[in-house]
Amino acid sequence: MTTRRAVISGIGVVSTFGVGREVFWDHVSRGISGTRAITEFDASSYPCQVAAPVPPVTIDAAQALDGEGDDGRQSRADPRRYSRAALLAVIAAREAWNDAGLRVDEPGAGVIIGSGGGGIDVGEAQYRDFFTNGGRHVTPYAIAIGIVGMVSSEVSISLGLRGISHVLSTGCTSSTDALGYAARLIRSGEADVLLSGGADGCVTPGMIFGFSRMRAVSTHYNDRPAEASRPFDRGRDGFVLGEGAWMYVVEAEERARARGAQVYATVEGYHSTCDAYHRVQMDPDGAEIVAAMRGAVERSHRALEEIGYINYHGTSTQLNDAIESQCTRRVFGPLAERVPGSSTKSMIGHPQGASGAAGIVATALALARGFLPPTANLVDPDPACDMDYLPLEGRAARPAAALCNCLGFGSKNSAIVLGAI
Repeated sequence: MTTRRAVISGIGVVSTFGVGREVFWDHVSRGISGTRAITEFDASSYPCQVAAPVPPVTIDAAQALDGEGDDGRQSRADPRRYSRAALLAVIAAREAWNDAGLRVDEPGAGVIIGSGGGGIDVGEAQYRDFFTNGGRHVTPYAIAIGIVGMVSSEVSISLGLRGISHVLSTGCTSSTDALGYAARLIRSGEADVLLSGGADGCVTPGMIFGFSRMRAVSTHYNDRPAEASRPFDRGRDGFVLGEGAWMYVVEAEERARARGAQVYATVEGYHSTCDAYHRVQMDPDGAEIVAAMRGAVERSHRALEEIGYINYHGTSTQLNDAIESQCTRRVFGPLAERVPGSSTKSMIGHPQGASGAAGIVATALALARGFLPPTANLVDPDPACDMDYLPLEGRAARPAAALCNCLGFGSKNSAIVLGAI
């Protein structure tokens, strides 16, 4: 059986910079931080008072699609009852679908996306009403719209896609894993076109407070929010919570070419491992992180010399950044000195289950446009993080392939290789 190539043929984004992939790329390529003081709720009593939320957005920002008529679809979708993650996902999905030149009701098309929290904002609000007002305003849809699996369902309903409709929820690696599975279905011939990516709408009081209690988020830059996310910098003190949706169309290359679609990158290798070590801490040994990265490269059938860019997980936490750096050196050995890389999270914060998708979009655009985005706020490099992280400024380059790394709670490690066209 001939194995087909899976390619990315459409991209859509809703990020801390607003709606649209071009808005996202303009800011990320120039190293502009989207972190700001939290104004969505009163965080003045929290140790962490900064985040990278999506600015106010409504379903009106969603693009109209070819073949969309007055068939009652929007009344069935009912955006008034979307969770925040679903809203962001639908807007980004429709941009990606339009970018790929696809129609609503595309035959055989499906959805496989990643989300860590799904409708966590709905859960928080409904429980708040339950415990403070006796549940007088709890919607009968609270459970349905709050569950993580509903995110893909809302995308399927909005686009009229009747194929597979799944959400992977594996923590921070969710959307990397989703693309790995989507590409595998394309290669095997089980699917021809899928909408993949990730979405999380998780800048909520409970999440900020919970991560503050965990001492995982930045607390030293409340007066300088744009500087708070600083992966690999000596002054880093925790990640910045972000949110957003990064979606892409994944399809068989011959199908995309036959339609005349733009192809951003090929999806070439994916591997995932588990440290089986701790619910929130990495195994300091890093052996399974190394195994995930090596496995992705091996399955891409690329030589290490062909990997010319690394999109790091790079959360801006002390231990994780150092371990990831050490693991990268173990994978690349003597080649490590000449492999540039960067952390997209330095500009958009950490959007939880959507973080892998954010890095994948940044990498696909970098490969397509011949420019590697920088790591923002990297002004005082930590000696324990001694790779080429493209500090402060990006670089023109056209690598043959790139490695996207993603690490998550529960000892999960996932990596994926994208190839240039």
